[in-house]
Amino acid sequence: MKTVRDLDVKGKRVLVRCDFNVPFVNGVISDDNRIVAALPTIRDLLQKDAKIILMSHLGKVDHKDPVKTEADKKKNNMAPVAKRLGELLSMDIKFSPATRGEELKAMVDGLKNGEILLVQNTRYEKGETKNDPELAKEWASLCDAFVMDAFGSAHRAHVSTYGVPALLKEEGKETAIGYLVEKEVKSLGRVVHVSEDERPFVAILGGFKVSDKIKVIDSLVKKCDKILIGGAMAYTFLKALGHKIGHSPVEDDQLDYAKRMYETGKIVLPIDTVVADSFDDPKDIKTIPSDDIPEGYQGMDIGPNTIELFKGEIAKAKTVFWNGPVGVFEKKQFQAGTFAICKACAELKGKAFTVIGGGDSASACKQFGFKDEFSHVSTGGGASLEMIENDGHLPGIDVIGD
Repeated sequence: MKTVRDLDVKGKRVLVRCDFNVPFVNGVISDDNRIVAALPTIRDLLQKDAKIILMSHLGKVDHKDPVKTEADKKKNNMAPVAKRLGELLSMDIKFSPATRGEELKAMVDGLKNGEILLVQNTRYEKGETKNDPELAKEWASLCDAFVMDAFGSAHRAHVSTYGVPALLKEEGKETAIGYLVEKEVKSLGRVVHVSEDERPFVAILGGFKVSDKIKVIDSLVKKCDKILIGGAMAYTFLKALGHKIGHSPVEDDQLDYAKRMYETGKIVLPIDTVVADSFDDPKDIKTIPSDDIPEGYQGMDIGPNTIELFKGEIAKAKTVFWNGPVGVFEKKQFQAGTFAICKACAELKGKAFTVIGGGDSASACKQFGFKDEFSHVSTGGGASLEMIENDGHLPGIDVIGD
């Protein structure tokens, strides 16, 4: 598929779907990494003297309740993003508060070569998430070319990620991926299709629910040599094997599935667990065997013996994919397991290809100072998982390809 570097767009209107879904604290952007990640693609188009139209969603907008709708719109206004983007690029960024209609069209028509217009939150439009054909037609009419650079939204077939490029392709107009998406596709492609000389391939899965990751487990069981299971989802596996898990979280409707996956011989479970008598206000914390957690206690982190077991498997790996912390790393007393996973993967730098599939794992590696030690840290948790589930395919990327 074409990349932004292949485009000849001088004087042309280029619609770029970015991922500016940044966090806010008290109305101020608290982490601008996603804005920074879009800069290489935007700068490329600036150098080509294009007329640049940027679109992104920000948060969620509930269109069922008018009062909630207005509150969500106020909370998820893109205007601060335009201001921050202007600071990063040292230039004026035009901002359209309108998401469709004559006001937006007039602002697009008024763009000069090398100017940038950021459009208000795409989710202000009810039809965005439903891939409404009329909205797609209107947005497609605003541009001569389209660049997909929002990997974190590429698993969603929305108007701005799928409907618009699909229409443009039908019209014979150019569509391409940006630098951020190109990097994601190349990096995650290496854990979707793993060659023999890149094995052993070890996956580390944590997080809360087995049910959230059934498809990715199904896919990884076929691709991986070992899957290390930690976090809350481990207790469903442990219960499926007949072990006592105390008050640890469990999905009883997934026990048969967990047992079936364990029987593949590829699943490695915790052998000891750090437990506590309360999640919110733990008074009694101790480390015990994972197969005998007493009533009144719940698992909060993998124990030291499990850390050594997991480190041993990671040390052998030539390819690693990690999604989901192995403990409640937000609480200092339960960080050891997730920190150890970060460190073990970091020690493979230069010897193996290590990927974090976004989400809380990415937050943990950044918090612990290991982000630069990984080969790739994905910007999209849900998108990276779906890419693995679907053997490298995502609607927002497939629509760009020939």
